[in-house]
Amino acid sequence: MKQKKLWQILSSNTIYDNNWIRVREDKVLNPAEKEGIYTTVHFKNKAIGIIPIDSNGFTYLVGQYRYPLNEYSWEIPMGGGKIGDDILASAKRELEEETGLVAEKWTNIMRIHTSNSVTDEEGCIFLAENLIQKQAQPEDSEDLIVKKISLEEAYQMAMRNEITDSLSVAGILKVYILRKI
Repeated sequence: MKQKKLWQILSSNTIYDNNWIRVREDKVLNPAEKEGIYTTVHFKNKAIGIIPIDSNGFTYLVGQYRYPLNEYSWEIPMGGGKIGDDILASAKRELEEETGLVAEKWTNIMRIHTSNSVTDEEGCIFLAENLIQKQAQPEDSEDLIVKKISLEEAYQMAMRNEITDSLSVAGILKVYILRKI
């Protein structure tokens, strides 16, 4: 098998940087050996999603307005964990913060790249089971509605494009299929 030529970076420059992302523009030599520019968004947090499933097979969605989309979005509970931090600890924090749920059993079910043509963002999705209800404590910037629905309904919402967030769709479909096998 012939080895494919890789991209070569001729120069690199950070063009934007804040607490959450860094945008880097590289002058490159592409695999066809033509010069060009490639811009990458580097996320400073890992995306973490949780599919909580209770003893009756129900899951929980979080509804909120998403500023970049200028629309309301139904999603699995999710948030960010600093790169290098324990992702399970971050997942536990996000689930309790957004829904008030604490899980006794955790399973890492998926690693996902959210949009690998423009970003290096990596996501991790957990299945959370044996749930205990406590008090939710959303962040000041979050105006959340928590909805308890069957896993079947969450699956149908994803299939009807009522859930469009990539971590949510991937996680719901994976858990739905794992439960059907």
